[in-house]
Amino acid sequence: MVTATLVTPAASAAPHSGRADRPALTNSDNGRTVTRSVGDDTGIRLKATREQGLTYTWSMPSTRDAHVLTRTISGTTPAGDAYAVLHAESPGTSTITAVRQCRPDPGYKCPRAIAPWKVTIKVS
Repeated sequence: MVTATLVTPAASAAPHSGRADRPALTNSDNGRTVTRSVGDDTGIRLKATREQGLTYTWSMPSTRDAHVLTRTISGTTPAGDAYAVLHAESPGTSTITAVRQCRPDPGYKCPRAIAPWKVTIKVS
């Protein structure tokens, strides 16, 4: 079961994201559907994890429907985190996706699995 939390503190904001009060979607929001209004911004902050010689890094979040959501800021960090800010342009539904992949330290092997992350945003 996935438990989702919408957070707004400045600490969750992406680097260079500007406003600290914009809602931010995080790792735990996978599978969630959220509603926004035209003109709203939504931040995304996916944190990499490291365990037993393996680092799980994120791809840059992307959206399928640029006419609904426009990515205004995005990137990845050297630690493997990923971030984005999406602006709600027009009414509709769009899916945001990212992929978590394993990066092994020398002498370690990664499992052959990738972990997709997906959130649906409904803009009204």
